[in-house]
Amino acid sequence: MRARRHGIADLLARSAARLPGKTAVVYGALRQTYAELDALVSRTAGALAARGVAKGDRVVLYARNSHGYVVAYFALARLGAVSVPVNFMLRPPEVAYLLAHSGAVGVIAGDGLLEAADAALAEAAPSRLVLRAAIGGEGRDGWEDFAALGEERGHPVPDPALEDDDPVQLMYTSGTESRPKGAIMTNRSLISQYLTTIVDGGMAADDVEVHALPLYHCGQLHVFLTPDVYLGATSIILPGPDPAALLATIEAERVTKLFAPPTVWIALLRHPEFGTRDLSSLRKGYYGAAAMPVTVLAELRRRMPGLALYNLYGQTEMSPIVTVLGPADQERKAGSAGRAGLNVETRVVDEDDRPVPPGTVGEIVHRGPHAMLGYWRDPERTAEAFRGGWFHSGDLGVMDEEGYLTVVDRKKDMVNSGGENVSGREVEEVLHAHPAVAEAAVFGVAHPYWIEAVTAVVVARPGERVSAEEIVAHCGERLAGFKVPKYVVVAASLPKNPSGKILKRELRDTYGHLGTDG
Repeated sequence: MRARRHGIADLLARSAARLPGKTAVVYGALRQTYAELDALVSRTAGALAARGVAKGDRVVLYARNSHGYVVAYFALARLGAVSVPVNFMLRPPEVAYLLAHSGAVGVIAGDGLLEAADAALAEAAPSRLVLRAAIGGEGRDGWEDFAALGEERGHPVPDPALEDDDPVQLMYTSGTESRPKGAIMTNRSLISQYLTTIVDGGMAADDVEVHALPLYHCGQLHVFLTPDVYLGATSIILPGPDPAALLATIEAERVTKLFAPPTVWIALLRHPEFGTRDLSSLRKGYYGAAAMPVTVLAELRRRMPGLALYNLYGQTEMSPIVTVLGPADQERKAGSAGRAGLNVETRVVDEDDRPVPPGTVGEIVHRGPHAMLGYWRDPERTAEAFRGGWFHSGDLGVMDEEGYLTVVDRKKDMVNSGGENVSGREVEEVLHAHPAVAEAAVFGVAHPYWIEAVTAVVVARPGERVSAEEIVAHCGERLAGFKVPKYVVVAASLPKNPSGKILKRELRDTYGHLGTDG
């Protein structure tokens, strides 16, 4: 029923009605009110509809952070279309897979990525393509200027009938398989998560937040940007997390709130301007995407005593936040991921999915309205992930007597490098494609900056020779930069158990020194 509609784009419309003159978005010299942003989103949605984008259609967003990215995301939601955010670091073959798997009918690509997008489209060869729009107006043949869509007038403003569980976004996650899986996000799952993050994250309408981490990532987009729009807060968009730009923006805009993974917090602390900029406005700091070293946490608290810190843990399939460690527990529960959020239940279970006692390591599982609808076009993996009525994270953790969760190991074969998930199996498949490689194992080793560094151990085929440099070059041609191994070891053999399974824990123990040596 239209009268009960509660979708992503409605959040913007309501904030525009409530706070029309308040600054919604700042991007460079552009400052736009909620009323202006809402009107632009409606005009853009009308222009997209005129080109044939309709409710349920998938449209890829392949761009860096910009004002246009924000407009595109909300305009697609207003249409009832399904946005498909894509990591701008992916290579054309990787993008082509996402285009084909999602069945996308359009691409909105950023300035500087159009050549890669064209190559991906050529490989994917979609049967129906109604839109190719460029954020930044690079002027490449076959692409229209995305900003010009918002200038078109006279198109009917879309007013689709939307249900709570209609898909609004496909968020691809590497998981532990060689190919990414498309987590189906719905209005219900996302808005339920926004309520949790707003309440448990202490968010408010008077927040001024800088968004520097990529908007293709569910953390920046769904834990921070959209909740800010929901509340009517002010969002400052930066193209990336450059430490100098972040520090200058915090001072100039009197920013009150910042999210960054540990690598960025470390970069801020180490920057020469950290001690010279006026950062007194910053009241709330959030970290997540990877474990924060306890020593860094202590330094942050010492150097910014007025900063209330929050640790947020989750994963894409849960929209993504599931547990929160608030400011009062940062020292008392250092290293913990916190307790289950407002709209989430979290347990730790054994291999038979039975709850384990406090202090016992097991698999972390969740349930609640945050959960995705399922994996796009993959009923088997969906059923496996939701067996027994709980979403199985694949992460190992331990819960204490007070319900505080500590994550003790990431997903099997997953490396979390600088806040980016890297599938070990995906990298291994690329390594195995090298003609001189007989066997390969990929894992993470602790690193002082990247938190985990992608590490590969390869065994050459009999009679063949291969160097670490060749392996890195081979991967660099086929994988995004963050997936390319930072350390490569050419070994005579790989350790295995009697059944032939590679013992990655033994490899981590053997080569763990690489992250500190190099």
